[in-house]
Amino acid sequence: MNSLYRPRRGRVIAGVCAALAIRFNMSPNVVRLLAILSCLIPGPQFIIYIVMWIVVPSER
Repeated sequence: MNSLYRPRRGRVIAGVCAALAIRFNMSPNVVRLLAILSCLIPGPQFIIYIVMWIVVPSER
C-alpha cells in the first residue's frame, strides 16, 4: 500500500493533488481537474486542501 506524501517534483501549488494522484495511481492532471470541478459545488473543498497541505508530509 502506498503511503501519502507530497512529491517534490510535479507540484503546482502545494502538491496535494499530485500526492492523491500517486496514492490512487491516477494522472495528476485528472486529479487537478476533479479538484477544480469540485469547487463548483458548495462544500469545504478549500479547507480540506489547506488541511491536507499541512498534514500530508513532503517527500524526503
